[in-house]
Amino acid sequence: MYNTHMKENKMYNVIWKDTDGVVCDKEFDTLNLAMAWAKTSDYFVTIKGGEFEIVGKFGVDSVENGLTPDGVAYTWNKASRIGRVKRERS
Repeated sequence: MYNTHMKENKMYNVIWKDTDGVVCDKEFDTLNLAMAWAKTSDYFVTIKGGEFEIVGKFGVDSVENGLTPDGVAYTWNKASRIGRVKRERS
């Protein structure tokens, strides 16, 4: 008999390629632990858990000298978008 009140034991796998291109995998008990580890790594990762996947380089939230941490030019400009809707309605 299946108890619907029991929490399923889910595991979250973090998958990445190391600097030599070798695929690595680390398993965590919770999504919070998996994401915390991903934030401390310097890898683009995939977190798989049950029916979903999260991909990205966690903890990347800075722009220095007009570049993101991976060297891509950051060109988005909020100032140029302020008032755009008003101008389009006129």
